[in-house]
Amino acid sequence: MKKWITACFCAVALLIGQLACVQAQVEEVVSLGADLNEKQQQQMLELFGVKADEVKIIKVTNQEERDYLEGLVSGDKIGTRAISCAYVKPLPEGEGLVVETYNISWVTKEMYANAMATAGVENARVVAAAPFMVSGTAALTGIMKAFEEVSGKELDEEAKKVANEELVTTGELGEDIGKDKAAALIKEIKERVVREKVKNPEDIKRIVLQIAKELNIELTEDQINRIIELMEKISKLDLDINRITSQLENITQRLDDIRRTVEENKGILQRIWEAIKGFINWLQNLIERFSA
Repeated sequence: MKKWITACFCAVALLIGQLACVQAQVEEVVSLGADLNEKQQQQMLELFGVKADEVKIIKVTNQEERDYLEGLVSGDKIGTRAISCAYVKPLPEGEGLVVETYNISWVTKEMYANAMATAGVENARVVAAAPFMVSGTAALTGIMKAFEEVSGKELDEEAKKVANEELVTTGELGEDIGKDKAAALIKEIKERVVREKVKNPEDIKRIVLQIAKELNIELTEDQINRIIELMEKISKLDLDINRITSQLENITQRLDDIRRTVEENKGILQRIWEAIKGFINWLQNLIERFSA
């Protein structure tokens, strides 16, 4: 009889423990800039489609943003106030990263996804936003903090720093070569470096030059060196190429479209050049005929 009662107590305790875990499970997390006023906070919650009492809300300070961005980007892109916000909801294994942006002027969703994959953020719907137009560089801090909260997984500190550097490097490249091309370039170089476990700077440089040529992108020496420096840091992280590619599957098609467009444009340019050469040859023959 005593054994039966003890067994019942154990079963009840186990059930209560399981229910407590389920109840404690965080379904969605919203990261709010610590310097937003109440009206702006409510505006962000409405944009994310959530209510304050139904989600876990965390705050990100300007100092937290600066911890990752200082020295990487000019002060005007960081600002003195924490404004950027993020919404993070876990997705089933294999769904990858789904990213949206609102009022973000400098960083694209592809740039965010690339950097998040480097940081270790996985299988999540992410919305980076602000109540008014901002550069978006600081939003990654809130995204990573929210993901750690929602997943219960602590991201590697060095990976987070490198992810921020990747975001800034891509953004600055985007100013010169176009945002889409910059995102495609960094993504392809990173995947190649990680897949082939390339660590030597000269080998990395060969990859950078090869992929830039394939994408019809001209890089300055400074840009090449900046990318090499970033890729050296990425090569030292414990990254799994299969996980990276699976996480970026949702944005890969768009970036692949860029490569196809580049290749198609190359074909068009080649045909135009052939036509020009043909016209020049015809003109020369005509001149020679009348000169004879």
